[in-house]
Amino acid sequence: MTEVLAPATPPVALTRSGRPRIQRRALHGVLLLDKPLGLSSNDALQKAKWLLRAEKAGHTGTLDPLATGLLPLCFGAATKFSQLSLEADKRYLATLALGVRTSTGDAEGEVLERRDADGISREQIAAACQAFTGEIEQVPPMHSALKHEGKALYEYARQGVEIERQPRRVTIHEIAIVEMHAGTVTLDVRCSKGTYIRTLAEDIGTRLGCGASLAALRRTGSGALSLQGAITLAQIEALPDAARAGLLQSPDCLLASAPELRLSALDAARFLSGQRRRVSAPDAASVRVYGPEPRAFLGSAHITAGELIADRLLTPPEVAALLATPESES
Repeated sequence: MTEVLAPATPPVALTRSGRPRIQRRALHGVLLLDKPLGLSSNDALQKAKWLLRAEKAGHTGTLDPLATGLLPLCFGAATKFSQLSLEADKRYLATLALGVRTSTGDAEGEVLERRDADGISREQIAAACQAFTGEIEQVPPMHSALKHEGKALYEYARQGVEIERQPRRVTIHEIAIVEMHAGTVTLDVRCSKGTYIRTLAEDIGTRLGCGASLAALRRTGSGALSLQGAITLAQIEALPDAARAGLLQSPDCLLASAPELRLSALDAARFLSGQRRRVSAPDAASVRVYGPEPRAFLGSAHITAGELIADRLLTPPEVAALLATPESES
């Protein structure tokens, strides 16, 4: 009798440590991640990249480990546009501990002083917030990732070294009081990039005369993006592998506030080759450019004196890959 052998199991590639090697795949799009408390932005990125088995990924600016909320992650072709989200205005829910000053300006630091803040009224807080609305100057905190001679300021702070910092101009568009409880107030803050919310909390506390520190921080918006449709790492992990790639939104969501321009097939091909085109559209600092197909996002450009000039372009294979990707339901 002839023995029938079972088909051989394909060998599994292993890492040097003996673990199964992850088979990466080319993904293109933006994941709206709701970052958990205690995780750095890079750790969150690496976890999401591993869960999606993505070849290339990057985040759009750091969010402190003690902060939660919106962290847009860019995969593949979307990384070309990550700077747009980095430069965009931000929105936060910031909870201030009134009457509590700490060494770091937030809940992680040593308490330096406690003062009675029970008599602080909603009107006083509103007036203090109004004083910091508009274009203001902020001195970056020592406990920040800002670099000095190649080393983050927080590294100097941990060694007890104080570095002189120059004030920076930022813009606070709006501060609204969301709720007040005994000893705390939660604020909805809309601001420019580079705003230090813990510094804002300390400055508001100083103006109130009782001191304050940042008790909790949640990012709720970045440019046109919001927490609507955002997903947690735990939710991603609970999904079957085949469904995870469908969480990505098209890279053009990073340019949602820019006007749209659609080109014919011939002009689209010329645009992707980097050629400038004459267009009957008003001048614009940034536009989203599409081909004739409804979802054929080609890249970003600007219009000067009726001329369309490319800024960031997708390659034809990247355009084709996006057209072949099912639309995200988020």
